[in-house]
Amino acid sequence: MSTPIFQPAEMRVPRVLIVKPEKSYLGVLARRIGENGYRIAIAETVQAAVAELYRQPVDIILSELRGPNFNGTELLGIIREDAILRDIPLLLFAGRSDRPAAIRALRNGADAIVNKPFHFEVLCARIARELQRKRAIDDLRSSNRTLDARVVERAIAVGELKDRLASSEAERRRLEVMVAATSPQ
Repeated sequence: MSTPIFQPAEMRVPRVLIVKPEKSYLGVLARRIGENGYRIAIAETVQAAVAELYRQPVDIILSELRGPNFNGTELLGIIREDAILRDIPLLLFAGRSDRPAAIRALRNGADAIVNKPFHFEVLCARIARELQRKRAIDDLRSSNRTLDARVVERAIAVGELKDRLASSEAERRRLEVMVAATSPQ
């Protein structure tokens, strides 16, 4: 039995991109999140993360906010400025003492800050909630596109009816003139 090439979003296993500069912790995080039924992609740098995003789409991004030679706000800026990537939910891991950076990240478009240390069950629940919210927004956008198309169709139909009405009115006036010219006074 072959696997279908296209699967609706609700049937597809969500793909999570994890961006963390510490390789050992990245592996633990990837394994634990993968055990919860998600497909995992990993990156250790901002550049590798962006390359991965263009290689194959992801449903959500988990990234370190700050680390040695790593800046999650740079990744946030790249993602939010890109028309293709801007709607991907982005959760940032932050230390409790990183409050000012966390506030700036939220103001700049991060979807959530996950304070360390965290429980994997809570993180996975948060991932599920963000994915659910993204699906709802995607469904709403799809419905809006459908409605927009229907509005355009109706506007065209109304325009065509107005043209036909104007033509009928002109024909009616022409016939009235002819009738008036041929009737005895």
